[in-house]
Amino acid sequence: MFRHFIRLQWKAFFRSASFKTEIWFKILMALGALYFILVFLGLGVGAYFMIEKSGLGDPLRVVNRFLIYYLAGDLYLRYMLQKMPVLNIRPLLYLPISKASVVRFSLGKTVLSFFNFSHAFFFVPFSIVLLIKGYPAGSVIGWHLACFALFYTNNFLNILINNVDRIFYPLIAVLALLGISQYYGWFDITAYTGPVFDLFYDQPWTAAIPWAALAIAVWASFNYFKRHMYLDAGLATKTAVGKTEDYTWLNRFGNLGTFLKNDIKLIRRNKRSKTTVIVSVLFLFYGLLFFSGGLEVYESPVWRVFAGIFVSGGFLFSFGQYVPSWDSSYYPLMMSQNIQYREYLSSKWWLIVIATGISTVLSAFYLYFGWEAYLAILVGAVYNIGINSYLVLWGGAYIKTPIDLTSNKKAFGDKQAFNMKTLLLTIPKLLLPLLVYWLGDMFLGETAGFLLVALLGVLGFAFKERVFRMIEKIYKKEKYKTLLAYKQKA
Repeated sequence: MFRHFIRLQWKAFFRSASFKTEIWFKILMALGALYFILVFLGLGVGAYFMIEKSGLGDPLRVVNRFLIYYLAGDLYLRYMLQKMPVLNIRPLLYLPISKASVVRFSLGKTVLSFFNFSHAFFFVPFSIVLLIKGYPAGSVIGWHLACFALFYTNNFLNILINNVDRIFYPLIAVLALLGISQYYGWFDITAYTGPVFDLFYDQPWTAAIPWAALAIAVWASFNYFKRHMYLDAGLATKTAVGKTEDYTWLNRFGNLGTFLKNDIKLIRRNKRSKTTVIVSVLFLFYGLLFFSGGLEVYESPVWRVFAGIFVSGGFLFSFGQYVPSWDSSYYPLMMSQNIQYREYLSSKWWLIVIATGISTVLSAFYLYFGWEAYLAILVGAVYNIGINSYLVLWGGAYIKTPIDLTSNKKAFGDKQAFNMKTLLLTIPKLLLPLLVYWLGDMFLGETAGFLLVALLGVLGFAFKERVFRMIEKIYKKEKYKTLLAYKQKA
């Protein structure tokens, strides 16, 4: 039966409308995986000697001290990036196939995830070094097995909380506050968690506790999926009191106002779009990494321009890159109407411009870090409006991802957003302004660097009509490929 499921998955992959996108994504993922494997291997072999040379104490105890943050980071990355055990079950429910077999196959796929075995490239060489250095074999093996049980427990915890944001986000917020408290010396959580991980080494039999927790997590995940595996699962809609939202003040803008009203209602009424707005608000605080002086590596003025682009362009990057996917549920209906692409794209552009302006005003608190910090944000906003606003609309023509507005999954990114065309468009989005600023700063000074980046944005306004005609042609060329892709929900 498992072989049959694997064959079905293989056919679905090759017959997908996004097959070419999948191939490029797999290649990029493989290169990324190779990079992290090499990094983990280097750390696994060298961590013991680096810690020993720095004089921090027993390397194993030091690793145990910070292992709580390692686990928290692992859970966070899983939640944001790990693919969930998805299988098209509707056709299978008509066949004489047990639910248990389907659930076991779906959960079994996650066991082979890169997020699970990647940790071996750190912990296996690190454990070997410990053995070479004379640590007791039984204690090292017990500690090693306990750590792996905890990472696999994370795997199944992620499955359980994947759709329960009210649990995940408060948990991450608490851990972030604990990390900040430790950084500033207010409270050290590792003083309490470190001894727990030390116990797995000091008393190897306690490694059975994480494995018991893993068994409970597997059992809970299996029962959860099996209990919710029926045709009507997830199809029932919640009822709520209807509200009228006319936005009649937009009627003065004609068809452009009609599209804007539709976008505003879409953002206010749907879970996925609301999450996008939340993400764009979080982007406002991204600049704290660069302007607060907390990280020495980001003190270079070039990184300030990078931060300015992201602080002012949170909505641009999180919403703009998925145009027209936001309208995927009714896009075929729109294309059957007498709708001008130019008016449709203009409404999206104006929405991005308004959001960028609001973000720039809200980020005025960066004046606390000096006028140079806020100037970088203003320059980034001008570049976002004059250049990046066109580029995200242009790139959206090649991202044929139907969006489920009722779910906030993939709100932080989607694999079909990665293809050669969209990756090439990333160069003028991020690298070009950094290069222009660097050249201006090197030859003419910091102020000249800012002015040159802003000048690029102003030039974008001058060529607005020509650029929009070019983008309109691209959307018309990709129209039928987009319609075909939106028919595939998986």
